[in-house]
Amino acid sequence: MLTLSTLSPAVRQYLLVTGNYWAFTLTDGALRMLVVLHFHSLGYTPLQIAALFLFYEIFGVITNLVGGYLGARLGLNRTMNIGLGLQVAALLMLTVPAIWLTIPWVMGAQALSGIAKDLNKMSAKSSIKMLVPQSEQGQLYKWVAILTGSKNALKGVGFFLGGALLALFGFQGALLLMATLLALIWLASLMLLKKDLGKASAKPKFRDILSKSQAINSLSAARLFLFGARDVWFVVALPVYLSSVFGWDFWMVGGFLAAWVIGYGIVQSVAPALTSKISGKARGQLPDGRSAFVWALLLAVLPAAIALGLKTDWSAQWLLIGGLLLFGAVFAVNSSLHSYLIVSYAKADGVSLDVGFYYMSNAMGRLIGTLLSGWVYQAYGLEACLWISSAFVLLAALISMGLPKHAQPSPAG
Repeated sequence: MLTLSTLSPAVRQYLLVTGNYWAFTLTDGALRMLVVLHFHSLGYTPLQIAALFLFYEIFGVITNLVGGYLGARLGLNRTMNIGLGLQVAALLMLTVPAIWLTIPWVMGAQALSGIAKDLNKMSAKSSIKMLVPQSEQGQLYKWVAILTGSKNALKGVGFFLGGALLALFGFQGALLLMATLLALIWLASLMLLKKDLGKASAKPKFRDILSKSQAINSLSAARLFLFGARDVWFVVALPVYLSSVFGWDFWMVGGFLAAWVIGYGIVQSVAPALTSKISGKARGQLPDGRSAFVWALLLAVLPAAIALGLKTDWSAQWLLIGGLLLFGAVFAVNSSLHSYLIVSYAKADGVSLDVGFYYMSNAMGRLIGTLLSGWVYQAYGLEACLWISSAFVLLAALISMGLPKHAQPSPAG
């Protein structure tokens, strides 16, 4: 507590925002795993399970677009608290008697959760821009990487938590426990988060939500295909495949997906050091459009290689697990590069407008990937999902060629 008291008010506020973001992320990952595994056990098809997340992703698109505007007008702490409250409501909606858990009802709860998730993400990612001077871009890269990586590691813990809670307490018991704990955090947040961090100096107009920067538009398009490439196999196809083809139970499926996302988060956190070493520059080199292109091109090879390998006599289980772990590591670097670039490109005044627009594209990619994950897997199998993943990453690489490039390496902050 003494250490916290020595920090500046802005940093203390940011730490509180980050703590809320972490707590929310645990429930978000756990809820995703609970819904996939519970409704798969009830006999829902992969396409029906994907449909349950349709509103989650659609409202994520809308929330990121409008949420950036709200953050600039109201302050990022208010949007954070709104997100926490909505997540509590979404969890409680799913604790109703089983007979009420119709597809429209579950989709409605997922819509609230999607709004909540993206209000939280936009608030946390935008806040960091306000704390790092424009001249210290290397430090900005490190802070963004740590925030993003730690969040994804916790989301992986949430996947495992979801599988474990489902096995221990059942669907409704798990949801009620999570709702209670998150409600306590929400109440504490309402009392502690008081500073209007990120509020624009001039009230933005609603038309300002659409970005006019070519760099942000190009990066947003690349982000759409990058995350579509992940979710086309990750959201529905992979957990259903592990359960139905490999015969894994809830603990094993949740544990593997948790390990994948935790490892992904760890790699994101160390991405600045990793890209610096690979660049061969003693002082490090900050990412630019060339970096985004090269790393995306490397990533595009992996799902295609896994799909080809599944047609051989090699062990499908070890090939898939090993291949997806490697995909996760390279994907993490790509994601971390993008997360740094958007914060770097965004305007400091009303930063949430640019960040919100970018994460709108991120949500659109997840929406497309989620729908394809259920439909393509049900119709054509996991290999087809992997081929689509490879094609999407290749498109992201080609779009990244249009991003700004450094004339010469910039010193790390």
